Amino acid sequence: MALVVICGQPCSGKSKAALCLTEALKEIESNPTVRIIDETSFHLDRNQSYADMPSEKNLRGVLRSEVDRSLSRDNIIIVDSLNSIKGYRYELWCLARAAGIRYCVLHCDVEDTHCRKWNEERRERGEASYNDKIFEDLVRRFERPDRRNRWDSPLFELWPFKDGIEKSSPAILDSVLYLTKTVDSKTRDVKVLQPTIATQTNRVSEANSLYEIDRATQEVMNAIVEAQSQAIGGPMNGITIGHGLPTVNISRAVGLPELRRLRRTFIKLTGQSSLSGRPPPSDAESAKRMFVDYLCRELETG
Repeated sequence: MALVVICGQPCSGKSKAALCLTEALKEIESNPTVRIIDETSFHLDRNQSYADMPSEKNLRGVLRSEVDRSLSRDNIIIVDSLNSIKGYRYELWCLARAAGIRYCVLHCDVEDTHCRKWNEERRERGEASYNDKIFEDLVRRFERPDRRNRWDSPLFELWPFKDGIEKSSPAILDSVLYLTKTVDSKTRDVKVLQPTIATQTNRVSEANSLYEIDRATQEVMNAIVEAQSQAIGGPMNGITIGHGLPTVNISRAVGLPELRRLRRTFIKLTGQSSLSGRPPPSDAESAKRMFVDYLCRELETG
């Protein structure tokens, strides 16, 4: 139905804005399904998540992946995070376009000095806060949304320090109207993003890849289980998976629960790799080869 990206400096009131928007949406007659995706959903510590660039990149990948899985035409997803990098907001906009839903940005506009004071007050109360070094780095790197950019439009702005944040705040009410207004051929003030042929093709290709990975890894696992049952627990040398594929040598018995765990981890890692740019294997043979190599490393049979 819609994707809402909340952005702002650290400690600028973003989480309160997300809650107020959720409450306002649930009070309307249609009572849409609303879900907030944020760092706390994954029990992630803010200081650890922004400690360095690899950690921050991993955080964005986790959130983006969850958004991609959650988007549908039946719910409203609110991303409550810094969302401070315009390139990342563009990626989220692309997800909304691929899903064919509405999209908007809600900006909590607060001056650095007030955010810094609120962060210090949170620390004094023993609440979640940023350490000073990370806070200053995030403030320095914040890229303000610009309504002239399609990935920052439409842009609704809150001024938490001056006006506070309530579910009756003008920006909240404007967001609710935009997200829930009935759209027809004459509607001009609400834009439902339309997926392009490229995004549709990519999603079909990704689905095919996941199917191939799932099927191929299951076949490898079945072959290992079958070979072990015939060996009655002895060492296995040269388990053949298929013509032209590497063999698997197992020096110890590997139970089905361990194989299932390794398979789940492999599939998860493959999905994360595709997010960072490298495509997952698109055919069964490539998936089998990758999975066998992974098993050899993990089981130290290599």
